[in-house]
Amino acid sequence: MQYLFSKANHSLIAQIAWSKVLLAFDYDGTLAPIVEDRGAAQMRPRTWRLMRELCDLYPCAVVSGRSVRDVRKRVEGLPLAAVVGNHGLEPGGRLQEYRTLVSQIRPALVESLSRFQGVEVEDKTYSLAIHYRRARAKRVVRSAIRELLSATTWPMRIVPGKLVVNVVPQGAPHKGQAVERLRRALGVDTVFFVGDDVTDEDV
Repeated sequence: MQYLFSKANHSLIAQIAWSKVLLAFDYDGTLAPIVEDRGAAQMRPRTWRLMRELCDLYPCAVVSGRSVRDVRKRVEGLPLAAVVGNHGLEPGGRLQEYRTLVSQIRPALVESLSRFQGVEVEDKTYSLAIHYRRARAKRVVRSAIRELLSATTWPMRIVPGKLVVNVVPQGAPHKGQAVERLRRALGVDTVFFVGDDVTDEDV
């Protein structure tokens, strides 16, 4: 990892300063701390105030694995340029197709994983997230999830995360494609993105 404000990066920072910039952020683990109860994840007051100041200076976006509806509740009051959910696919096209696929897959996943205590399959309408943060034998559960998903023929993309496995329709836009789409739509030169997990690497 390199320190952003090192002397070697001064020219990069100068370029960002004079260009048209989009600031984009992941939510969980970036804007808000990761917590045991994902429903309770909120920005700290200081973070919210800093984001409010940034929104006055630059176009800002939140690009999250959560659904757009979920994220909007958590960033209410911030004049964001965009909110992107479900790892980049929402909003977008083919949503009904993704919804149908997810609704077909979810029952089988729930049934197969029901024997593991502390595992929850979260339905985000257009994608699924298998949470095992509360499982005691995390290594055993993680291996079982991988084995289950690798044996299926579902047209899904599997993206691991921090004590979660994301199941996203194959061919759906990822976060990188969503951010590039925003860059073009907003007419900016540069994107500065901050994230903390595997799905953020797509950006």
